[in-house]
Amino acid sequence: MTETTEEAKEQLPAPISKDKPARPRLWPIWLIALLALVAAIALGLWNWQQWNNNQALVQAVADLKTDTSQMADRLGDGRSEQSQRLQSLESKLSEQRELIATQQRQIDHNARELLESGNRTRTDWLLAEAEYLLRIANQRLIIEKDIKGALSALQAADEVLKESDDIGVFPVRQQVAKEMLSLKSISDVDRTGLYLTLEAAIESVHQLTDQALINSQAPDFNIEDGGEPAAEGTEEPDALDLAWNDFKETMMQVVVVRRMDEPVKPLLSPDQSAYARLNLQLMLEEAEMAVLRGNQTLYERALAKATDTIDNWYDDSHPRVNALAETLAELAGKDVDPEVPDISKSLSLLKQRLAGRLAPEGDSEQNSGGSNGGGNS
Repeated sequence: MTETTEEAKEQLPAPISKDKPARPRLWPIWLIALLALVAAIALGLWNWQQWNNNQALVQAVADLKTDTSQMADRLGDGRSEQSQRLQSLESKLSEQRELIATQQRQIDHNARELLESGNRTRTDWLLAEAEYLLRIANQRLIIEKDIKGALSALQAADEVLKESDDIGVFPVRQQVAKEMLSLKSISDVDRTGLYLTLEAAIESVHQLTDQALINSQAPDFNIEDGGEPAAEGTEEPDALDLAWNDFKETMMQVVVVRRMDEPVKPLLSPDQSAYARLNLQLMLEEAEMAVLRGNQTLYERALAKATDTIDNWYDDSHPRVNALAETLAELAGKDVDPEVPDISKSLSLLKQRLAGRLAPEGDSEQNSGGSNGGGNS
């Protein structure tokens, strides 16, 4: 069998050897892919860097714009401040110029006064002093309405005119005498006394309590009747009398007796009481202002309103309220604005006399020559 098998094998055709196909080479593809990936990554990184650069550039441009606007604002503020400083400097310069001009005029005036003072006599100085006193008298009477002060100033001016040797002041002294007589005929107003009296009235208002208000005639006021006093020497009451007295006291606390024969006014709350005192205080302060200003109409109106408030809100049987009402009645008859005369004529006459004395001799000669020429013509 073995030989047969071998012979059979020898008789078979020889096997044909087949070559294995060669495997394709893939490394170039991987290399290309790797290169493409690296290129893509590099391109992405480059784009990201460019984007960051672009954003930084945009932010830098925005910052530059902000800085530019801030610099422009600062420049504008600096220009406005400079303009304001220039304006302030110009105003100060103008003020300094005006001050220098004023001082120069004052120096010139003082120089002229010094030059003229050498030619003045004692009479001229006395007349100038009298003029000053007459001005003070007019100011005291017109502005302050101080009759005593004005009279004192007129008397002092008359004494100064008396010391002068000028015969031409006779009309001035005559007019001063008339004005002093007119001032003496006026009753002086004691404004200080009136003001202090009103201040005392205001303090009295602050001391008024709620008991001084009108509440005894109010509907809810309880009239307590203490009953008749026990006769002296009587015996001690027994238990029945004590019980009866207790019963009467209890009934008097429960029962309210009202008088309906005269009009009644309701009770006042604490707020109304405070309002009444404050209202009265304001009226008295208004009267004080009228005294200081010399306003007779306002003075009378304020006192009338205060008196009406006392009559309507306070009980006239209270001693402090009665005293306050009497004080206001006395004050209402005072005249705080008396009619004052005109005392400016003496000042005008003295000014004319001073102008005549201070006129240059050349002007006097010209005036006299003009008058003579007028007579000749």
